[in-house]
Amino acid sequence: MLLSLFLSVLSLNSDITRASGIQQQPFNSGDLSSQASASTLTFKLVHDHGQAYPEESSFKSSTETQQPLIVFKDLQPGHTDFAPPAVIKTRPMRVRRPRSQSAFHEARRESRVNRISTSIDWDDIEVPGPDIEDRETLLELAKMTGNAYALDSGSTRWYPLDPKWNTSTPFGWEVDDDGFRGHVFATADNSSVVLSIKGTTLLGGGPTAKKDRINDNRLFSCCCGYVNWRWRMNTVCDCYSSGYRCNNECIRNALLEDSVFYTAGVNLYNNLTYLYPTANIWIVGHSLGGALASLLGTTFGVPVVGFEAPGERMAAKRLHLPMPPPSPYNLDSTYHVYHNADPVPLGACLGWNGLCSKGGYAMETRCHLGKSIVYDTVEKKGWYNSLTRHPIKVVITQVLNEDWGNVTEGERAVPEASSEEDCVVRTSRLTFAPRLTPDAGML
Repeated sequence: MLLSLFLSVLSLNSDITRASGIQQQPFNSGDLSSQASASTLTFKLVHDHGQAYPEESSFKSSTETQQPLIVFKDLQPGHTDFAPPAVIKTRPMRVRRPRSQSAFHEARRESRVNRISTSIDWDDIEVPGPDIEDRETLLELAKMTGNAYALDSGSTRWYPLDPKWNTSTPFGWEVDDDGFRGHVFATADNSSVVLSIKGTTLLGGGPTAKKDRINDNRLFSCCCGYVNWRWRMNTVCDCYSSGYRCNNECIRNALLEDSVFYTAGVNLYNNLTYLYPTANIWIVGHSLGGALASLLGTTFGVPVVGFEAPGERMAAKRLHLPMPPPSPYNLDSTYHVYHNADPVPLGACLGWNGLCSKGGYAMETRCHLGKSIVYDTVEKKGWYNSLTRHPIKVVITQVLNEDWGNVTEGERAVPEASSEEDCVVRTSRLTFAPRLTPDAGML
C-alpha cells in the first residue's frame, strides 16, 4: 500500500535509500559564489511533499520505531497550461554553512548527552538569496508560503503566483496523512528551489491539526504546553512535575522524537538535495512553518524567509543546534517578516485565559534567530493586537500588497531588517531541573 503512493521512480529511490539506512550524499554547494550576482528568478511548482509513517517492517529503524518518510509527488506540466512565470528578485547573500553534517549532528549529540560544547567548521559562502528589500519578492514568497496550506492550484485557498501552477494530488494531503506538508517550487533549469512549509492547522480544521499542536507546544512553550493546573492532563510530554518544576533534559529529549517536525524536515531536506544535488535552496514558511524553516536553515546553512513565526531561539537551543560565530543568533541569511498586531511572533499570546490557551496552544516564546522585518501596523493602520491578524492571508492581502513608505520621497518600501540581540526572557514561575535555571534569554 505504501509503495503505491510513491508517484515517481526518483522519489521512490530517494526514500527507499534513506529509509534503508544507505548514506546519502550531503549537499554539495558547488561554486555558488559565482552565481550570486543580483538577478531575477522564475519558478514553477514541481513537487508536493508529505510525511508518512510506513507500516511495513522493512521500513522500521533498528530500534523498531517507525521513522517518518518524506515523499515527493512529481507534477506533470501537461496537466495545465502555463501563464508567464512569477518573477522573484535575488541579491548576493552570505550564508554560514556547516562544513560537515555528520560533525554538526555529532556536536548536537555531545551537547545533549555529555553537555560538552564542541566547535565545528563553518564555510562562509555567498549564494543568490531573496532580495528582502523588494516588496514584490516578499509578496511572492508569502504567496508560496500560503500555498503550502492548499491542496493544489484548483483550491480556492491557492494564491496565483502569476503563472498558473500545475494541479496536483499531493501525497501529504491524503485523508489519513497527518504529518509534515508543503510544496516545492523550482526554476526551469532546476538551479534554484524553494521549499515551502505549512504552518499550524487549528484543532478540528484538518488531519494535521493534532501533530501541529504537539509541535507548537513542544517548540514554543516553557514546559510541554503546561500553563496551569487546568492543562495538567493536556500537556504534550511528561516533563512537568508538581511544585511548578520542569525537567529540562526531559523537554530536550521530547524534541528528538519523530513526531517533532524538525526531524521530518531534516529528512525532507536530505531528500530534496538528493533530487537537486547542485541547486541553490531557499526555505519559506508561515507560523510554525516559518519557525521550522529557520531551524532547518540554520542546520543546512541556506537562505530563509519566515512569516509571522513564533520565536524559535529557545527551540534551537533545546535542539542543541550549533550556531556559527561570531554572533550566534545574528544570522545574515535568516529573515522573519511579521507585523506588530500579531501576538504570536511578539510572544504576547500568553495567559491561561488568553485565546491561544483556550485553543490549546501555549505560545510563550518571542526571540527569533536571524533578523526581523517588522511592519508597524498598529501605528500605520490603527490595528489592535489580535489573533485574527495572524493568518498568512492578512500578510498577503493587507500588509505586503503595498509599499510601506513613500518610495517617491526616498522612503523604504520594506522596513529595515534588524536583529533581536537584546531580546530577553520573561521570568517563568517554573523551576527547571536538573539545571535549576531556565534557558535564559531564549524565550
